[in-house]
Amino acid sequence: MSLVRLRTFIEVYRQRSISRAARMLNLTQPAVSGHIAGLEVAIGRPLFTRQTSGVVPTSAADELAADIGDKLDAAEAALASARARSRDVPGALQLIGHADFMAEKLAPQLAPLLEAGIRLRMHTGDGPMVTQMLLEGHCDLGVSAHPVSDNRLSSQTILTDKVVAVAAPIVVERLMKAADFAKVLLQEPLLAYNLELSLVDQWLEHNRIRAFELMPAMVGQDLRAHRSLLVQGVGWSVMPQFLCESQLKSGELQLIPPPRSHTEINYYLIWLPSALRQPRVAHAKQMLLARVQ
Repeated sequence: MSLVRLRTFIEVYRQRSISRAARMLNLTQPAVSGHIAGLEVAIGRPLFTRQTSGVVPTSAADELAADIGDKLDAAEAALASARARSRDVPGALQLIGHADFMAEKLAPQLAPLLEAGIRLRMHTGDGPMVTQMLLEGHCDLGVSAHPVSDNRLSSQTILTDKVVAVAAPIVVERLMKAADFAKVLLQEPLLAYNLELSLVDQWLEHNRIRAFELMPAMVGQDLRAHRSLLVQGVGWSVMPQFLCESQLKSGELQLIPPPRSHTEINYYLIWLPSALRQPRVAHAKQMLLARVQ
């Protein structure tokens, strides 16, 4: 649960309104609703009851607000002071993106920037977090699999990759021997990026496999964690091919043959146009686009 989401919760709790909290935080209402929904998933309990005139806190919200309200204010004040004192921030390049992409695709391409004397600070976050950190000026460049919808930001495709369904050889063998492939597939434990099954649903729909109320056994936004379980023979997943390429070559994982074909995913390099006024940001943008593409 990030500080940003907790700050959003406190503002909604104090304002008793999604729309008023959004204005106070300079966020969109969908962004505020998304932060609250994320906290509710993490806690496992609803925080607010929606009404026409606003929202009413639940007992879980009252307890959370009592625990963190003043402490969060103090923590944010301490962070602001630390940023002001830091000598590193003005000369550093701040990067943010999906954890697995940052580690396996972006990090190997950063050596030229370090050799040029640019200090790097890497942060991880999902699509909405990437957008927010760029708009608020906390980060210079971001990478996200979510297309940019805010016209204040610019973007360019940095990587297009296949999205493949994979599992351990023993699981794939079991699936291929089944009389009803789709039925047996959906009975296997599913490891998914999120509860919305964004990657999985697209793959299933493209391959004309109907899945109603499919509930993942595991959810996590770093697909390397899924990969670790898959090679142990636990379930199946859908992920970009670059994340499982070496495991496919070694035989630890196998492709689950799609009834039609694989799908694709695009990753976007994103920036605030004004950030390119800094030479190090403009240089890093061009270098990363050239090397990762």
